[in-house]
Order: sequence, then C-alpha cells, then structure tokens
Amino acid sequence: MLTDTAIRKTKPATRPLKLTDGGGMYLLLKPDGARYWRMNYRHGGKQKTLALGVYPTVTLADARQRREDARRLLANGTDPGEARAAAKVAQAVAAALTLDTFEAVALAWLKKREASGDTAATTIAKDRWRLETYLFPTIGSRPISEVTPKELREVLRPIEDSGKAETASRTKITAGQVFRWAVLEGKAEIDPTAPLRGLFTTPTPTHRAALTDPVRIGGLLRAIDGYTGRLTTLTALKLAPLVFVRPGELRKAEWSEFDLDGAIWRIPAPRMKMKAAHLVPLSTQAVEVLRDLHPLTGDGTLVFPAIGKTGRPMSENTVNQALRRMGYDKADMTGHGFRSMAATRLNEMGWNADAIERQLAHAESNKVRAAYTYAAQYLDERTRMMQAWADYLDGLRSGAKVVAFKRKA
Repeated sequence: MLTDTAIRKTKPATRPLKLTDGGGMYLLLKPDGARYWRMNYRHGGKQKTLALGVYPTVTLADARQRREDARRLLANGTDPGEARAAAKVAQAVAAALTLDTFEAVALAWLKKREASGDTAATTIAKDRWRLETYLFPTIGSRPISEVTPKELREVLRPIEDSGKAETASRTKITAGQVFRWAVLEGKAEIDPTAPLRGLFTTPTPTHRAALTDPVRIGGLLRAIDGYTGRLTTLTALKLAPLVFVRPGELRKAEWSEFDLDGAIWRIPAPRMKMKAAHLVPLSTQAVEVLRDLHPLTGDGTLVFPAIGKTGRPMSENTVNQALRRMGYDKADMTGHGFRSMAATRLNEMGWNADAIERQLAHAESNKVRAAYTYAAQYLDERTRMMQAWADYLDGLRSGAKVVAFKRKA
C-alpha cells in the first residue's frame, strides 16, 4: 500500500516507475517528475487502463475513491472507461445547449443585424423589446433546438388574450426570424413558428389619417400658415407637404444634405427606411422655406434640432402635436399623412405612377427591377412633378378653384 510519504520520497528515474497500491491502481512516475494515477482492469476479455488523475492535484485518498467507483461499475458489468467517455460527451452536449439557448441565439442574431447595418435601428430596437418583454422570460433559457410549436403557442396566447393581437403577431414574426437564422447556423432543425401559420395573424392595419379632398387640403395649408408656435415646427409643417418624405427622414434632416442652389436634397442610405440613397427635388417654394429657417439653425448640423438637447432632432411627436393644436385630431391628419395626401392626389392627377412611387422611396416589389433602381431614376420627371405639386398647393391655399393637372409629356 502506498503512502504520501513514500510517494514524495520516490525520485524519478531514467525510465518510468510504477508505484502500486492494490486493486489494479498504481502511480506512474515519469522521468520528468510527473506523477499520474492509473488503474489496470479487464472488461469483455480485454486488458484496459483507466486514467484516475494527476498527483498531487488528485490525492492518494481521491485516487482510491475513484478506483472503488470504477470497481463498482465493473461489478455491474459496465466498462468505467466507456462510462467516462459517455459522461464527457453528455457534458459537452449540455454545455453546447447552454450556449445555444434561445436568448443566446437571439442576442447573436440582433448583434449580427446591428453590425451589417442593413436594418433600421428602430426596427432592431422593437425586435429587442419584444424579445426581452415576451420571449426571454418564458423560453429564453430553453435550448433553441428544443422549443416546440405548442410551447411557443402557449407563450403567444396570453399576449393575444390581453387584447394585444398585433403585438402577439409581431412577436411571432420576430421569433420566426430568430429560429430561421438558427436553422441556417446549424443551431436548430426547424422553425417552430411554421405550424402556427394562421394563428396570431396581424390585424388589418388602420391606415394613417390623411386629407385628400382639395378643399380640406387648402384649409390645412392656411392653418399651417397661421401657426404661432416655434419657427422650426412651422418650417417642418410647411416643408412636409412639399417634400412628403417619412416623418423620421424629415425631422432628422441635416443641412449638409441640402443643395439649395441646386434645389436638391440628398438623403443618405443609412437614414432611409429601405437603406437606399434618396433624392428629393426641391420646388422653389421648398427652397424658400428652408432659406427662411437657415439663419436660425443653419450654423448647426440638424435642420430641426430639439429644444435644449444638443445633437438631438425634434421629437417624433412635434408635428402631430402641432396638428392637434390647429384642430386636426389623429382621425383627420398625421405627420405621415402628407405622404398619402401627395400619393393620392398625384395619382388622380395623372402623373406617372412609377415616378410617384420612386419619389415616395417605396421598395420595388420585383427584385430584378430593384437591382436597377437608382436614386436618380425618373429624376427629370420627378423634378417637374414636385414643382407642379407645390404650385398646385399654392392654388389650394389661396382658395382658388384648382383643377387636376396632368403631367407634361
């Protein structure tokens, strides 16, 4: 039988030494001084060796305990070497599953989208909110490969039952994007949202309010002229119908994007919803509105800076709140409604539908066609259209009877 004293006193030799302890266990002393616990045993008619650890990290007492554990396995007909190998595999699988939880994979998916720059920051923020609010607390710690359609349905159902049908639908969509990315990354076999098709569907959208009747448009324009709030808000209200860009694109506009002499506004791709650069031809009226504002904010970066917040644009609610002050509730008109106003009237007036869509910066539904869509497409026609549209609005503002105009050939 070995003792710790005997082990410490034994010096390495030029060849490996075996210090036996009984039951097939011994300490293998290498010439370099390393000491390894080993155990010889037979199983299935074959002689085998089991590693029990390294001395002194594994003490003599520890090695003996491991030997007895191995002998119990042998007594039950189990190969201790094979049992250890199986345990290591199970441990590795468990570790991998811990790394590939739904939450871990979803966070990696968000990080990838942020790095690529192909998705708007607001979209990523909304996806993150849905994940953190509804999915992480319920299935976040679950291995993503084990989440079932039934389990996901039970997560989404309370959201819908609480009256948030659209939130439930969008949460399902976000989850589906995560699962499909996981499938491509080899972290899951299926997308469990697929069997939920038809459930938690997005409700029919309520279109943003917009004035399209010429008489009411004229009244709105006169109300804007009489607005007594801040000049930056008044300018945004005046410019919105003239350029009909998205509200976020308008309020985040930077002076460096404008060429007032050339009457063009170049919006860079990162600020566009579709991540494609956009050109907005400026009518003489739009240029005049911007020149009037320039002495106030032209020495800064933003055309419409927020009050007292350096480097921040005006609030997304500023234009809507101004419309409410003028007596237009959300059922009548919104900041986004200027786009619908222009699109409706310009189409009814006979302008080229493709030019209108390009000016609205809508994405092409045909991907092949989209590959050949450039910021300057239909630019000459759009320039004529934007000036004609501004002149038409002037007529409505004055209260004159303005007939629908056709585009020039």
